[in-house]
Amino acid sequence: MAKKDPTDHALATIASILDHGDSQRTERPAADDGAATLVPADADGYFKVGPGPMEAIRFKWTVRRAENDEYFVDETIGENSSAIVNGPMAKDAAIKFVDDRESDARRRFEQLRHEMAGRAAALDVIRKGDI
Repeated sequence: MAKKDPTDHALATIASILDHGDSQRTERPAADDGAATLVPADADGYFKVGPGPMEAIRFKWTVRRAENDEYFVDETIGENSSAIVNGPMAKDAAIKFVDDRESDARRRFEQLRHEMAGRAAALDVIRKGDI
């Protein structure tokens, strides 16, 4: 019986998570990728969650409205981390900040996922002795 590569299991886990999508996100049209999130009229509470296989290391960006129409973005990792606060900024700038951070995180995650898949495929070829 052949030994299973732990990378195969990790990639399968990541793929199954990605197949389920982010059920916490609500969608609205966006300029960059066609997907987006509904933005409350005052942007307070607007959020996006980054990609990833585990809640404990997943980024979340949340817009918070303060006095004088100033907005802040709280950036957290996992459920129990202290927020990194960005701001003050205008409402549109806060929304753009969240969208840009999530888009960049998704791009980096996809790049890493493709790199891992490529390495797994290369290891599979080496194990089979095809080279």
